Amino acid sequence: MRDKIPPHNEEAEQATLGALLLDENAIATAIRYLRPDDFYSNANRRVYRAILNLFNQGQKADIITVTEELKKQGELEQAGGAAYVASLPNLVPTSANIEYYARLVQDCAIRRSLIRISTDISAKSYDEGEDSRLLVEEAQRQIFELTDDRQTLSFKSAKEIIPKAIEAIEKLYYTKEAFTGIPSGLSDLDAMTSGFQKSELIIIGARPSVGKTALALTMAAHTSIKLKIPTAFFTLEMSDLALMQRLISAEARIESEKIRTGMLKPSDFQSLMEAAGRIYDAPLYVVDMPNMKLLDLRAQARRLRAQQKVEIIFIDYLTLITSENYQLPRHEQIAEISRSLKSLARELDIPIVALSQVRRDAEGKRPTLSDIRESGSIEQDADVVMFLHRERETEKRPDAERSRAITTELIVAKQRNGPVGTVEIVFLPSYTKFENLTRSA
Repeated sequence: MRDKIPPHNEEAEQATLGALLLDENAIATAIRYLRPDDFYSNANRRVYRAILNLFNQGQKADIITVTEELKKQGELEQAGGAAYVASLPNLVPTSANIEYYARLVQDCAIRRSLIRISTDISAKSYDEGEDSRLLVEEAQRQIFELTDDRQTLSFKSAKEIIPKAIEAIEKLYYTKEAFTGIPSGLSDLDAMTSGFQKSELIIIGARPSVGKTALALTMAAHTSIKLKIPTAFFTLEMSDLALMQRLISAEARIESEKIRTGMLKPSDFQSLMEAAGRIYDAPLYVVDMPNMKLLDLRAQARRLRAQQKVEIIFIDYLTLITSENYQLPRHEQIAEISRSLKSLARELDIPIVALSQVRRDAEGKRPTLSDIRESGSIEQDADVVMFLHRERETEKRPDAERSRAITTELIVAKQRNGPVGTVEIVFLPSYTKFENLTRSA
């Protein structure tokens, strides 16, 4: 293997550069596919970097300007000299095939990357000190990272988009469905949002112990158990077993305290088994991984979307995701995570609902967008931001009253494509679940 020359296509690299020097508009196509490191030849890599520099400066790339740019960077000799740059346009008859040339160069670059990744994993596999599970995760991370980096940009004309838009409107007209998105099960919220929409990032914020996880689990139970919509729940704080026990309690309407302590009555088992059966049949997928890295989350989400056709993802919670860039300040890491989740929602074309804490100084008051913890970029990236709020005093009640429903505000503070406002729901502490206010009235 060491004696083999890595995949490359010198003629395609030269043809790509020649086309770029012939036609200043060809760069718009090339940058969709190629980066400087994709060129195997050191000289070609430097020429392409010079062309990109000129493009970024708003200048036309031709033989003279590229030669001058290479001189300025002190790289003309390493790039083959002025004669080599001048020869490139003569190696290609026209710039019309720029996309074909660029794809050939990209294909070789991808193959070299795959060889590098497989060689690295292969070498580590011989080291018995390496954890095999971590090696598998590392291989997946590197492969998915490669596919992420290789996503190409594209555009569509209005004539291509209009038929799809009309088709979507006609579908809504004829089906007369109440919601365009995935219903949460909370009727007043769904009336305001028309359900969770595809490609949207939805943030649910609250102070600790107000019920973020309970709300997300209530919604996930509705989508998976009631509607049979494939649903994924990423739990980074609770174990999957604890999460499932909470879900059984809510679905069977058996006090969670009884389930935790095992103090059940014989009559409880019938309700418990019926609820367990409904959950068992539900397309609900729980991912339990504390300290989950962002790349691992993205990889797992893609796998669930591809293999299980998951249509909505819940993440409990956002600030427990760890970034690969440990050296960055925490607020910059959170900014990277929120941007990545938004792009993931668009890539998978599904709603992603992520929980987040709010600042400590929001205690005792109705939270606002500025109270989102760690980073203002969460507010910027999210399509919908909701807050759970209730007065703490309502929880300081005698033991006999602690099982009673607690009215809670669900504040829609931001909705990119709809109204904002507040709806009231009720929290049932005995079952750690939320319900519509009218249902308990």
